[in-house]
Amino acid sequence: MTDLFSIEGKTAVVTGGSRGIGLMIARGMVEAGANVYISSRKADVCDAAAAELSKSGKCTSIPADLGTEDGCRSLADEVGKREQSLHILVNNAGANWGAPMASFPDSAFDKVFAINVKGVFHLTRFLVPLLAKAATDDDPARVINIGSIDGLQAPMLDTFSYSSSKAAVHHMTRVLAHKLAPQRITVNAIAPGPFESKMMAETLEKFGDNIRATNPLGRIGRPDDMAGTAIFLASRAGAYLTGTVIPVDGGISTRHG
Repeated sequence: MTDLFSIEGKTAVVTGGSRGIGLMIARGMVEAGANVYISSRKADVCDAAAAELSKSGKCTSIPADLGTEDGCRSLADEVGKREQSLHILVNNAGANWGAPMASFPDSAFDKVFAINVKGVFHLTRFLVPLLAKAATDDDPARVINIGSIDGLQAPMLDTFSYSSSKAAVHHMTRVLAHKLAPQRITVNAIAPGPFESKMMAETLEKFGDNIRATNPLGRIGRPDDMAGTAIFLASRAGAYLTGTVIPVDGGISTRHG
């Protein structure tokens, strides 16, 4: 039982791992003894985050633009040069866009879906060979997609492409779970509620008090809340889950449609 939640010695890739929710997950996995690769578009930011995390364990930076198929292939190739197998893939890299419906640009759908949906699909498929090499019947390889409660319910803000993309991520999670199960690769999603992150900063500044007041647990998510859920899914404790979408939101999504 002592190693039920252990990920020590496993190798993980966390995209968008230089800030926000990705950094929360990467930090938790590094501190839990995993060998973690983080990726983000800005090389200097990614390198700095990896250097900081390396003070607590093993963390390596591989910058990549996951908004393109070539960028996804490049990241998968770089991981393959360094590792014979991969135990955990966390698809967290994403983009948001807010604008009124009347002026919402077509480019907002192109950019957001390219990263949030196509990026998840392409990187996963390019890393399937490495994931399959790490997988066993008792301890499958894991893909953890980061969705959002905005993909479970209508959002407060005018984030039409973002909320739609996260609903797509949730369903792609179910589709990939069935497709990859024969290779002993599980695919699950985490749907975060409000957390302290750069993407959420403006929303929390404007609506933070109201969000706390309407949250059944009365607070904003903390880094350990996110890291703990990801580590559970990546450990032997989560070995029999696949195709699930887990809201980590203090109960917010239970109050709405």
